[in-house]
Amino acid sequence: MGNRADEIRKRIAKRKRQRQQIHYQQQRHAFFELADEEKYGGHSLITYDDYSNKDSHPLFHKELFLLKTFLSVCLVLITAILFKNSSSHLEPIRSFVKSTMEQEFQFAAVADWYEQQFGKPLALLPKEGQQERNKGVQYAVPAFGRVLESFDVNGQGVMVETGMEASVEAMNEGIVVFAGIKDKLGKTVIIQHADGTESWYGSLGKISVKLYDFVEMKKEVGKAMNNEDNTKGVFYFAIKQGEQFIDPIQVISFE
Repeated sequence: MGNRADEIRKRIAKRKRQRQQIHYQQQRHAFFELADEEKYGGHSLITYDDYSNKDSHPLFHKELFLLKTFLSVCLVLITAILFKNSSSHLEPIRSFVKSTMEQEFQFAAVADWYEQQFGKPLALLPKEGQQERNKGVQYAVPAFGRVLESFDVNGQGVMVETGMEASVEAMNEGIVVFAGIKDKLGKTVIIQHADGTESWYGSLGKISVKLYDFVEMKKEVGKAMNNEDNTKGVFYFAIKQGEQFIDPIQVISFE
């Protein structure tokens, strides 16, 4: 029994000496490396290669990126819910979003400036069929007919009587900033032009363009809506400059 205990003690002592010897060699190796650096005036060089073994670049914060992505998705979902919900209490917020998207960023003006500066249109615009832009442009008539309700009556636009399902065309080239249903106007298309003005085409029976489409002058934007007795077509037309509407008759003659 005593011999067994002595043997165990010897093994423990041997392992302890081995560990001490390994620790001593490691310290000696580190000492000579440091001595060489001091001898040659060297300093340890820190490089950004160390970051290659890490999860991310020091300038990239994963948590912040994920937070921004999450907030962006939430904003998109909230906007979608706003326009899906027809509650009148949300109308002020919907109006603010529409105003921001339709007015504050001048799509057509930016596209026009880009083409003048760089000699070719943005990818948003077609590469062929571009018409010359100038201040003296002759505007196209959306559709010939008789003015039923003048600008003096509603202070915004005119109601025009035309043929049944007549084609309603763009008065000038531009970008569609609204294509959908508007209160009191029904199916409506709003085109933003390079000079910042907007042309409105309302009370349509059919819409033929999509949001952010580039449309050329005289391109169909929709069809006139049939009147009550289905004998004629009618549509609404307005021109907006800045925050004010102007009388379309000063610009276009429908008859």
